[in-house]
Amino acid sequence: MKSRLFAAATSITALVVLLFLAPFTAQAQDTTIKTKQQAELLIPRPALQPVKSLDPNAAETLDTLDTANPHIKILLLSDYSWKYYKDADYGKDIAEFNEYWNNDQPDPYHVPLDALQDEIALWIVDSLCGYRCPHQGEVYSKFGYRHGRRHQGVDLPLKTGTPVYAAFDGKVRMAKYFRGYGNLVVIRHENGLETFYGHLSKILVEVGDWINAGTMIGLGGSTGRSTGPHLHFETRYKGYAFDPQWLIDFSSGTLRHRLFVLKKKHFNADSKYVPEDEQVEIDILEGDTRDREEAAAKAEAERKALAAAQYHTIRSGDTLGAIAIRYGTSVNKLCNLNGISSRTLLQIGRKLRVK
Repeated sequence: MKSRLFAAATSITALVVLLFLAPFTAQAQDTTIKTKQQAELLIPRPALQPVKSLDPNAAETLDTLDTANPHIKILLLSDYSWKYYKDADYGKDIAEFNEYWNNDQPDPYHVPLDALQDEIALWIVDSLCGYRCPHQGEVYSKFGYRHGRRHQGVDLPLKTGTPVYAAFDGKVRMAKYFRGYGNLVVIRHENGLETFYGHLSKILVEVGDWINAGTMIGLGGSTGRSTGPHLHFETRYKGYAFDPQWLIDFSSGTLRHRLFVLKKKHFNADSKYVPEDEQVEIDILEGDTRDREEAAAKAEAERKALAAAQYHTIRSGDTLGAIAIRYGTSVNKLCNLNGISSRTLLQIGRKLRVK
């Protein structure tokens, strides 16, 4: 009985997911939104709500389903759940994984700061990309200046040997011992972000590996310039570090937003995370809700108008004036409905919308 219920549940899940994935193609989508205005127009405000960290999942894979993208699979798990899986070929044609690629240096970009936009809206997670807190705990050394030197990330205390997880899907660009970082893993993500995981006691991935969010990429430690075991975690864009706490609440393990508007001022060492004005967030959410309701009402009105539309097939001798009289309308309305002028030549057999 249990096996039949599981089979039914997985079949339904698979059907829903495959229907959802139908619009996707093998060509990867551009996850970068050029302006904040574009982001606000295209992306609903709920996309900015916090995202919980993936739970550790030791369930076994029972079956693998194909999707519209040959490099993306659906894994059906023994605990009645499912998850996406991307293979190593997924990102081979994505520009982010081919440009400025270097396996030996933390910053291969060397892009002038003035070449970056003032605001860059980035998808952090979407329907195919999950999130896992790399290590949950209180930040004891924050982003900014420390002892007169710039601290590029945050430090999270842990015991040596504690698992460290990839925060998001991506490709391993560095996996080696590097100076003060000690054992370092750098993962580049599709949206242009890179995440750094330093002071590891052991590296469990290799350069070029495709990593899904939640993959164990190493074990915490105290290698390199370190006074005790901890995870040094950085977030960078085009080589420029910004406070990871703009993205992640490490104490709760949650991702603050699905969409993040990265501002050039965030690259300043003094630009530490500060909570946003809650009332501003509420006002924007209410405004977006109102806009969606108005858009839905307009779409419904257009649908009803199309459903009630009537057409006339033009015959020899027809004129716009005669057609207007026949259907109780005006020549101006006929022209507006059909995108024509009063001088347009009427072609026999053409359908003319009259209502």
